[in-house]
Amino acid sequence: MKRTHKIIDEIKGYSYTPPFHTDFILCADIHLMESTPICRLDDFVEQTQWRKLQWLKDLAIKHNCPVLCSGDLFDYWKPSPALLSKTIEYLPPNFWVVYGNHDLPQHNMELKEKSGIYCLEKAGKLKVLQGGHWGQPFEISWQGFVTDTMERKICVAHIMTYQGQEPFPGCTAPKSAKLLRQHPEFDLIVTGDNHKTFVEKHEGRLLVNPGSLFRLTASQLNHKPCVFLYNGETNSVHPEYYPIESDVISQEHLEVQKERSKRLDAFIESLDGDFEASLTFEDNLEKTRQQSDISDKVMQIIYKSLE
Repeated sequence: MKRTHKIIDEIKGYSYTPPFHTDFILCADIHLMESTPICRLDDFVEQTQWRKLQWLKDLAIKHNCPVLCSGDLFDYWKPSPALLSKTIEYLPPNFWVVYGNHDLPQHNMELKEKSGIYCLEKAGKLKVLQGGHWGQPFEISWQGFVTDTMERKICVAHIMTYQGQEPFPGCTAPKSAKLLRQHPEFDLIVTGDNHKTFVEKHEGRLLVNPGSLFRLTASQLNHKPCVFLYNGETNSVHPEYYPIESDVISQEHLEVQKERSKRLDAFIESLDGDFEASLTFEDNLEKTRQQSDISDKVMQIIYKSLE
């Protein structure tokens, strides 16, 4: 069957070269940053993150297709000019994104004009999709024909969803199976926020959570960063894994944190019980100083940190 590729106006601007396979590349939670995560032993900021973004760019050029990112392009909404310049250099040429919570000042969509993503959009270096920006309702991000008779509807959303056990105590986010069933109007839902990778299927429809593009915490030691190649005709995806190094994630800082927690617990237990909830933190701090052998130098450091 002859393919027509009737794409909605805002996603025009790229062409396909037969034989056709990949309509879109799906990714999420890139978290470009200016400080190295505590678990990383490599030169993450200056080398690793840009190598991986170059890999994504090369993949997009190879398949001659857009990249759809379901939020959190940046780790902090206010990237420096240096980080913005590097992002412009390495970002895929046809990059589409929704706003994640990390991309927004105070996690507030009304303040998007202050963000790095908004700056790049105005500069013409990326395009912002309709759809599920952080805290916003679902909308159709892309709608178009992949054959003469077959149309696909896609929603890209930065929303927490998960498979299996709750990701944290008290989580109120919907499970991926429930979320997919709640929105039968979409052939494909691409989600972000949860850094784990999984695919949910129901009656020929898909929910894809690509997971984080980088391993950012020690708990992600066994995480395999990937993106998904999406074929619209079959409404199917194929993972494309980034070749990672095995010795760049450290867990030593976790032991340091445990020891620090033990010392804090011991300090709290050493208090004589005269803590008064009605007092301010500063008042209770001064009271603790009077009752404990804390040096002036230590107190100066504490007060400076409170400024």
